[in-house]
Amino acid sequence: MNELMSGNEAVARGAYEHGACFGAGYPGTPSTEILEEFAKYDGVYAEWCPNEKVALEVGIGAALAGAKVMAVMKHVGVNVAADPLFTLSYTGTNGALVIITADDPSLHSSQNEQDNRNYAKFAKIPMLEPADSQEAKDYIKIAFDISEKFDTPVFLRMTTRVSHSKSIVKLEDPVDTKDTTKIRYNPAKYVMVPFNARVARVGVEKRLQELRSFAETFPENRVEMNGTDAGIITAGMPYNYAKDVFPEYSYLKLGMVHPLPVKLIREFASKVKRIYVIEELDPFLEEQLKAQGLNVTGKEIFPYTNEFDPGVVKTAIGGNNGNLIDLSQLTIPPRPPNLCPGCPHRGLFYVLGKLKAFVAGDIGCYTLSFMKPLEGLDSCICMGASIGMSHGMSKALKDKGKGKVIGVIGDSTFIHSGITPLLNMVYNKSNAVIVICDNRTTAMTGMQEHPATGFTLQGEETKTLDFAVLASALGIDSVRVIDPYDIKNTRTVMKEELSKDGPSVVISRRACVLLKRDQADAIKPLKVNHEKCTGCKACLGLGCPPISWKRFEDMSGVSIEKKTKKQEGIAVIDTSLCNGCTLCQQLCSAGAIEEV
Repeated sequence: MNELMSGNEAVARGAYEHGACFGAGYPGTPSTEILEEFAKYDGVYAEWCPNEKVALEVGIGAALAGAKVMAVMKHVGVNVAADPLFTLSYTGTNGALVIITADDPSLHSSQNEQDNRNYAKFAKIPMLEPADSQEAKDYIKIAFDISEKFDTPVFLRMTTRVSHSKSIVKLEDPVDTKDTTKIRYNPAKYVMVPFNARVARVGVEKRLQELRSFAETFPENRVEMNGTDAGIITAGMPYNYAKDVFPEYSYLKLGMVHPLPVKLIREFASKVKRIYVIEELDPFLEEQLKAQGLNVTGKEIFPYTNEFDPGVVKTAIGGNNGNLIDLSQLTIPPRPPNLCPGCPHRGLFYVLGKLKAFVAGDIGCYTLSFMKPLEGLDSCICMGASIGMSHGMSKALKDKGKGKVIGVIGDSTFIHSGITPLLNMVYNKSNAVIVICDNRTTAMTGMQEHPATGFTLQGEETKTLDFAVLASALGIDSVRVIDPYDIKNTRTVMKEELSKDGPSVVISRRACVLLKRDQADAIKPLKVNHEKCTGCKACLGLGCPPISWKRFEDMSGVSIEKKTKKQEGIAVIDTSLCNGCTLCQQLCSAGAIEEV
């Protein structure tokens, strides 16, 4: 049976068909759906972990016990998991362990554009890269087989376009697998003290040599000879782009991007007059081929940044044919991303933007608040950085920073990377205020559970982490809980906490408006009474999507007799979008905003 599937869905399906029984990860676009889909299959265990390091360590434990395991994360998550990753390369896996890294060319939902093929080379671990959904399903199976055969972790590199585009996939029945899990004792293999690690280090090089030989006959490294004028060496989605515009060229499509099949590459190169290397982001393949003495054309014509498309490939190789539209000549209204109507972060950052303090931000929906009109956030580096940065800034500024440094972090992000730096703040006597934006879910990646929601990935009820109790246990003396829908109290509490000595924590608690489970009250949308509106524009300072401004000359059927000559227009609320959070109502001194 065939089915239209995304690359992420196909990875989950392939793992299930191949008998994988264990998955662990942390949600992050573009990888999130892999574990969500895997968790739906019968007989598997899947969990969201506090962060990617924990997820990989959980996966290592399951693999050492003999399980077939996936550890799933986006590209920056591998940075978090790098500590156990490099030593895992030494110990091996015993069972099978595939690490899925979902890279994000063009930074669709990421703070950087790193190319994680470099991790495969750095950690001396094999990496496969599929080009479509069918290959994604096939390659996860192959990756498990390689892991078992060579006793090694294996990377499966997805990219945003492969993860989220859909193509036809042939479904198969899952294989029957026996339970081979048990405790295995082998300290010489798994205890990486220097004596054992030195032995393992030699084994890593031996394994890499074996993998290089394996790559030469690996069937997914395939040659497609069409002519001798030009050849293209590529992998992943760029293969599809190149085939679209240059079907007459010959191809060496690499399914395994590390280690490379050097002999196969040389043989292919000998058959064509010129070679192009097409790869998104870093010149990973190109540099290795040039190091082998091959004359190839790569980044001198192809861009280093952003994901490609057929037009990019055609223009790079063939030049501009004059039929392309210069988009810079088109006038398109800007459409920046915005917080949702009724978002609980809006009230908080409206207040923070007016406190004249430096607000160190973090990774989450609330990062959007750096833009006008809120302007309530001043930095964003990585998961958990807000707390460490605010502490460092307060220490460097000393008295000059008193009452002027705030760190803001989301609930899932705090669990991911915020607990340790908060403890550091207490230990080293910081003077910053930390705000935990507790919207009861991992909102930015699609409403995933975490340890403070009370539910597991597979829907089971579990213990619920209490942020206030945790902060107190870490040594925070002043812990406050606020409702960000209450602007006046939010402003009061923030000013009070900024005036205190020592670190403090404010928990801004209100469920995400998209999280239906925690929405107890019916939505009561608001409207603007045109007769009462004075045109002060205070409500526009919230940047809420339902609120807009209408000039009188653009309106009909509205009585304006009471309007002064200085007033240009009135605010308008689109009631179909309004979630009734009342923030605008609280700011309206004229009382012009009413329930519908």
